[in-house]
Amino acid sequence: MIEMRSDTFTLPTEQMMSAMSRAALGDDVYGEDPTVNGLEELAAKSVGKPAACLMPSGTMANLAALMVHVPRGGKVLVGNESDIYLYEAGGASVCGGIMYEPIRTRPDGTLALDDLAAALPPDPEDSQFALPGLICVENTHNRMGGRPLSQEYLAELRRFATRHGLPVHMDGARVFNAAVATGVPAAEIAAHADSLQFCLSKGLSAPIGSILAGEADFIEKARRVRKMLGGGMRQAGVFAAAGTVALTSTVDRLADDHRLAARFAAGLAEIDGIDVDPGAVTTNIILFRVTAPGLDDDRFLRAVQERGLAMGEFGHGRIRAVTHRGLDAEDVSAAVAIVADVVREAR
Repeated sequence: MIEMRSDTFTLPTEQMMSAMSRAALGDDVYGEDPTVNGLEELAAKSVGKPAACLMPSGTMANLAALMVHVPRGGKVLVGNESDIYLYEAGGASVCGGIMYEPIRTRPDGTLALDDLAAALPPDPEDSQFALPGLICVENTHNRMGGRPLSQEYLAELRRFATRHGLPVHMDGARVFNAAVATGVPAAEIAAHADSLQFCLSKGLSAPIGSILAGEADFIEKARRVRKMLGGGMRQAGVFAAAGTVALTSTVDRLADDHRLAARFAAGLAEIDGIDVDPGAVTTNIILFRVTAPGLDDDRFLRAVQERGLAMGEFGHGRIRAVTHRGLDAEDVSAAVAIVADVVREAR
């Protein structure tokens, strides 16, 4: 199977497997797992933050961040196409008593400052209004095709947030894809946010885990939330060892994924019955539409699956394909051929 549903299907490298088997271990709930401690120090440094906390998942890391930043009864300003709003089971409302205020997401993944301003209460002293406690952005933006947010936009957003007394949380699940694509170090990208979450288990290929980074007092509070949510782990160094390898040996190779994505998009663009903009593909996510008559998304996905290619429906009439370490140029060429065969046979 040519697996293009997600970069979460990456398997750990041989170096990761070796590191996991010989990791020094302790009880992380007591703060005594040396491998976890080492990973957290490395992760904090990699994104330019004073402290970091290893989380089982990006969902828990984002939820912990929201619960630390926003008091019960407050609200978070978040994109209406963001993972936090759409794909994390409403955790902030259920667990934190936090209201989501969805803001229109623009095609480049940004939230217009005017739209954010319109979500602020006209009179913060009026007790009828839920008060905003946080702005969330996503970088790269999954639903907008893996778009990295520009440094210029992030600086404008930060100035807006500071002016209104609001912290910024960045869901940077793929922030290293943004760094590699733009040539801007992850620490410079993260400098515009008070807190940042990034995944070790997507393109970086670790089997599990995400990092939440921020100021030391913020991370101390996040550890308490992690425990409350059931995320306190014991000998977590087993998978922290893989995370350390991820940060030290798999970041630069993300450029390979981006090149494969560009190659796949270019191949799709040659197929009559497929609508794709190759110029919009900047990282490892490709969004396209099936326009061939008589071939709806469900039928298309079943047909390519039967031929050995897995992709996923992605809303708004789009199909998503994601490149990752488990693919090579031959896989991408084969995937293009499969799509072309399916479209041709549908006519």
